[in-house]
Amino acid sequence: MEYSKKSFNRTLTLVPVTLFGIAYMTPVVVFTTFGVLSEATQGLIVSGYLVTIIAMLFTAYSYSQMIKAFPTAGSAYTYTRKSIGPHLGFMIGWTLLLDYMFLPMAICVLTAYTLSAAIPALPFWAAVLIFIVPPTIINILGIKLAARLNFWLMMFQFLVIAIFIILSIKSLLEGTGSIISLSPLFSSHFSIPVILSGAAIAAYSFLGFDAISTLSEETIEPKKTIPRATLLSVIVCGGIFLVVSYLAQLVHPSFKFEDVNSGGYEVVRMVGGNLFVSIFIAGLVVSSFASAIAAQASAGRLMFVMGRDSVLPQKIFGYLHPKYKTPVFNLIILGAISLLALKLDVATSTSFINFGGFTAFIFVNISVIVHYFFKGNRRSSRDILLFLILPGIGAIFDTWLWTNLDKHALILGGIWTACGFIYLLGLTRMFKKRPPELNFEDLERDVS
Repeated sequence: MEYSKKSFNRTLTLVPVTLFGIAYMTPVVVFTTFGVLSEATQGLIVSGYLVTIIAMLFTAYSYSQMIKAFPTAGSAYTYTRKSIGPHLGFMIGWTLLLDYMFLPMAICVLTAYTLSAAIPALPFWAAVLIFIVPPTIINILGIKLAARLNFWLMMFQFLVIAIFIILSIKSLLEGTGSIISLSPLFSSHFSIPVILSGAAIAAYSFLGFDAISTLSEETIEPKKTIPRATLLSVIVCGGIFLVVSYLAQLVHPSFKFEDVNSGGYEVVRMVGGNLFVSIFIAGLVVSSFASAIAAQASAGRLMFVMGRDSVLPQKIFGYLHPKYKTPVFNLIILGAISLLALKLDVATSTSFINFGGFTAFIFVNISVIVHYFFKGNRRSSRDILLFLILPGIGAIFDTWLWTNLDKHALILGGIWTACGFIYLLGLTRMFKKRPPELNFEDLERDVS
């Protein structure tokens, strides 16, 4: 079989695809960021999340529109390439690789530190390997196995969140506070700059919903399923973030903590004591494991599409295992990259992610405008709203987030982009020819 015609088996439906997106975003991240967000918003954490959810929905909408136009696994790389141009598409795919390739590593770093602290007898290197080796094997064995396991991992995560909600309500009803209050939404501390500063931090919790688009070639009826799953994942995670942060802020009305980085743990201990802290740590580990599976699966598929296009070396990156129909070499490469977790700290590892993620968000919004409004000549009053104003708002907000990235993210992202540009010069012989491109006819016939 020719590489250009290789594709995945279609087995996924709405529920497993949506759960993959939710797993990627990791709902329990609301606890790990609670202290920082509460301090940044001066206790108005719900307002910060509301602004972010609304803004992310604009970008999720843009992804849903581009998936309908190009229901393949390349995500922002494919959308930019087909809508704007192959050279810019390559650069967006290259920056997106920065996000997708290094997110599994960042998950390893974040969770391994937590796990080794909770279990002192467990060496850090062993904790790292727990989040590299099993997810790699699971993803190699196929998306159906990964989807089944992910379902149960997510159910446990939802259970932990549900227990927290019940314990928080119980604590409030027993007299520690009121269950109905506007204080997490509006108070004397309210100001637009304060809310926006919190929204910028909260936005990082939503990185990952776009990964659903990389499952397009393994999803039944992707033109219907993927857009729905994309919007559902943002809505479900957004709802969880709102409810949990609202109750947590009521249980702990102050935005001052013993350690702002572990503010969520303080609240967990307040409502449930040591027993629930143990359950919560188990939930955190489980959620990180699920996120590692989802992140690696998505990254492997993006690398496969770029390999299938011959943008990356085809014999390695464009290879699918004949039995499992998975990009085996890509998954092994991602596992090897994740071993960098043994040498990197949290700040450095997360800096790799944000640059690529928000760059992709910006250009997916722009792709909607170019593809539908300009090239598609969709100019009715309704079309102006759907294909110009809505994605325009998404692009503006994502650009604002991008400009507010920390200097480490911008420096690392700039270096990575420069390397990609040099590679593109060689690939196109100084722009004398177009980058290699996949023939979409076979793929589009599969989903029509």
